[in-house]
Amino acid sequence: MNRIRWGMVGGGAGGFIGEVHRMAARLDNRYQLIAGALSSDPARARHSAHECGIRRDRTYTDYLAMAEAESSRADGIEAVTIATPNASHHAIAAAFLDHGIHVICDKPLATRLDDGRDLVARAAKADRLLCVTYNYSGYPMIRHARTLLAEGLIGRLRIVQSEFALGWLAVPLEREGVKQAWRTDPKEAGPSGVVADIGTHAYHLARFVTGLEVDQLAADISTFVPLRKLEDNAMILLRFKGGARGTVWASMVAAGETVGFRLRVYGETGHIAWDQAYPDQLHLHLLDGTDQTLHRGGALSPYAKAATRLVAGLPEGFIEAFANLYGDYAEQIIAKRENRAPDPLSLHAPMGAEGIEGLAFVDAVLKSAQAGSGWIAPESVSDSRSPPRD
Repeated sequence: MNRIRWGMVGGGAGGFIGEVHRMAARLDNRYQLIAGALSSDPARARHSAHECGIRRDRTYTDYLAMAEAESSRADGIEAVTIATPNASHHAIAAAFLDHGIHVICDKPLATRLDDGRDLVARAAKADRLLCVTYNYSGYPMIRHARTLLAEGLIGRLRIVQSEFALGWLAVPLEREGVKQAWRTDPKEAGPSGVVADIGTHAYHLARFVTGLEVDQLAADISTFVPLRKLEDNAMILLRFKGGARGTVWASMVAAGETVGFRLRVYGETGHIAWDQAYPDQLHLHLLDGTDQTLHRGGALSPYAKAATRLVAGLPEGFIEAFANLYGDYAEQIIAKRENRAPDPLSLHAPMGAEGIEGLAFVDAVLKSAQAGSGWIAPESVSDSRSPPRD
């Protein structure tokens, strides 16, 4: 296979998310990491590149120099992953898109809605992909749930509950100089804390699985830890178009929680439930008495089957879900290279449109909070995608 020539900005040695991206990209052997500006610190950038097997002449200490140099090489990178703090995403993504390089950006796409729209416009002008790694949409059972709901298994949808609860910031760790302290600093994280960081994951998953569009939302956000600069807890009511109702709860101060990410969807005839702690399971409960735990490896939809690698009984998890997105993006990138249509199932991976939806969600939450938790209509984003039914 002629692997995708791939680079990274950020994600240097010792960090978490950069290595996650590298493991995910390696899993199906469709990418080759050949260039990087892995840190803003020159010494760490060089050390990190060496650890990743990047040659010295493809090691950069500045993303602008990397974009210019790589775009001028016959063997330059085709795609770049951005794994830096939020506030830098727009500038970095713009530089690579303007140099004709596909962008895979860790969420959120930017810190301002206008910047997100700008990136989508740049991607369209350059005819390059702008990908956003809402990685939880890569779990096979989440993809199976999307198909089941699209097929009407539980009837017309009524209630959607999505929650993402962490406990690691229940105490002021940012004052102790921990590596992830930037998430509480508006200069690096942007105007939102927990909502932009994990609330967007919960919101995207609810939208991805149900296909419902939000008409209005009302948000109650809090900063429980004294002197913290950004919100660390958010409870958000959703009114969906068509009449369904929902909630999103996002918290970094849920003491004792590790990663409590859960989704429940209730329809006219039953409900489904998924818990990230048991990602290979999807619970189905119907009014006719059906009470099932669906397992990966059972009678799955083609969309879910395409996202599995192991035999039933061997669990797949976080890295594999991330890798499924990288697989979808690889299919689209290679299809462009070969001037052919990509596999339709790859087109459901989160792209710039979903990135803008996340930013519109954050923007509406902050406006609602400023208006005393009043109802706000998020700016709409056209999205013609529909759940797979084959």
